[in-house]
Amino acid sequence: MAEPEWDPYDRNCPTRRMLDRIGDRWTVLVVGALAAGPLRYSELRKRIDGVSQKMLTQTLRGLERDGLVLRTMTPQIPPRVDYELTEAGQSLRAPLKALEDWAIDHMAAIIEARDAYDEAP
Repeated sequence: MAEPEWDPYDRNCPTRRMLDRIGDRWTVLVVGALAAGPLRYSELRKRIDGVSQKMLTQTLRGLERDGLVLRTMTPQIPPRVDYELTEAGQSLRAPLKALEDWAIDHMAAIIEARDAYDEAP
């Protein structure tokens, strides 16, 4: 059986949903935070300033469902839950890091362009 042809420009293609997932700011930040190794939920919340409990939980569940994050529960009191990138998640790190770096490198010019646009008649 031949591999399906994926076309993100086709609205019915599942790659669209994957692009939505990896283009989401919380995904970018979770993948970046987990790049150095496993973290507990509370450590992720501290590292990603401004993320709500609801959004972090949804993001982690989505990434786990897509096979990008591995959730490991250690039976102890209280239970310990760690999150880490899978091999697929690690492979996503480079392109997302490039986006992160691009945003940092271009932020001054973007702010300048926004100011100029907002001041235009």
